[in-house]
Amino acid sequence: MYMNGYCLMTNDVENTSINGGLHDEIGMKVWKEAMPRLLDLYQQYNVRATFYFVADFARQYPQIVKMIQPYGHEVACHGFTHDYSQAFDVMDINMQIKHLSLAKNILEDISGTEVISFRAPALRVNAHTVMALEQTGFRTDSSVAPQRIDMFMSLGSRNKMQWLGAPRRIYFVDQQNLARSGSSGIVEFPVSGFGFPYIGTIMRLSPFINRLTRNFLWLENNNKMKKPVNFLIHPSEFVKEDEEQMSVKRRQTNPLLHYFSDVLRVQLKKKNLGEDAFPLFENELRFWQKRNFEFSTVKEIYKKL
Repeated sequence: MYMNGYCLMTNDVENTSINGGLHDEIGMKVWKEAMPRLLDLYQQYNVRATFYFVADFARQYPQIVKMIQPYGHEVACHGFTHDYSQAFDVMDINMQIKHLSLAKNILEDISGTEVISFRAPALRVNAHTVMALEQTGFRTDSSVAPQRIDMFMSLGSRNKMQWLGAPRRIYFVDQQNLARSGSSGIVEFPVSGFGFPYIGTIMRLSPFINRLTRNFLWLENNNKMKKPVNFLIHPSEFVKEDEEQMSVKRRQTNPLLHYFSDVLRVQLKKKNLGEDAFPLFENELRFWQKRNFEFSTVKEIYKKL
């Protein structure tokens, strides 16, 4: 069958609440409830996907890594921790290398496979990240969301302003900037979108906006190797959180402004969280399958390039 293009279903696997807090209970539900059903759904639609694992979470529940491998999915890295105090945009080069090396070793020991793909927690990176990725043996990144206009509602928004000028295709990145093309050895697989990102949050928050974005991406796709569709989803979005887990605490710096932003973000992210997210996500899989897009992994497309 002729394939019109490639569709990447990329999954950030973590125990992070929608308010940014880390909870073991959410991690357990991701492992026991969300992941088995998600893997069944992927099998039903013949999807090979990329799973970006937070390494300290994977070390706590190694079975969550091993359970994806019989299906041919890719084991990828989502950093060592999702603790925002250790985000990549606040770490120097030496700390980034330390975190990446530790995370890579943990995931490779669990999976028994080489891990070459990376996505930063909350898509937060800085000028040191490219060099850190090169020095620790990574080959691909997926931490850039070109032309995304909702960045002001996300953490690390100041650095994310660079996304407005980022290429929309697969590209080799600049030595000091993941959002610009250049001559480094790292290949960027940008998260798809146009104005609004093509991600699970928008899918749940506004199926209408998500449908418009998805249709634009379909019409835009005219080269299946250089511009695959890249959808970002969290298995934790299929988990129902309780109100205590979703409560927001004020930050110490600029408390009123940041608190208002955090509360608004959490209230928006509550919509269609848990069981209600599954039929919405199945619509995405069905859409691309009907249009003869091949579901592939980042590593597979990198090797074809």
